[in-house]
Amino acid sequence: MTKRILIGLALFTYVSTFNLVFAKDRDSPQPLEEFLPEIGYKTVEIAVKEFEHHYNKELKLPLRVPPISFTHHFGRFSDLEGEMNDQLEVVMISDQLPQNHFKIKVRPVQHKMSFEKYKTDVFKLKNGSEAAFIENPRIGFHLLVFERDNWQYVFSIDRDVADQVTAEVLIDIANSIDYPKQKY
Repeated sequence: MTKRILIGLALFTYVSTFNLVFAKDRDSPQPLEEFLPEIGYKTVEIAVKEFEHHYNKELKLPLRVPPISFTHHFGRFSDLEGEMNDQLEVVMISDQLPQNHFKIKVRPVQHKMSFEKYKTDVFKLKNGSEAAFIENPRIGFHLLVFERDNWQYVFSIDRDVADQVTAEVLIDIANSIDYPKQKY
């Protein structure tokens, strides 16, 4: 009887330990470079080319990025049924500091999203156009929305880093679109 109990206890301990190790391996987060491509993200360059090809028009992205660290940057062109929801999304994120999350969404002006009722402030860009700043605690991100070259741009930054990436920093990033594209 004692042998059976000891064998049963040993078997139980072995199986429990195996399950704990196995569960821990499966529960560890999947790296961003594996997970994001599974949901359509690819390099920014490829996503921009797909977007430009779809609309047969050049897109200018900002040369500046927020002054916080990122470990990854990805792009995704969403080509859905019709053109109403087609957009380019550029994501910069840190797998070390998840609050370091900056996103740029671009869509044609004729299919722009309205943010009018959420506007907190309005800024003038150096090309003369206006940019609406949105600081809404319910969405978790601060937004800068503006139009240029018949595109609507929406910049979003995690509100947890908004003390480092202020509205003025977002304006500087938006103004960096005006610099000429480098030819190599």
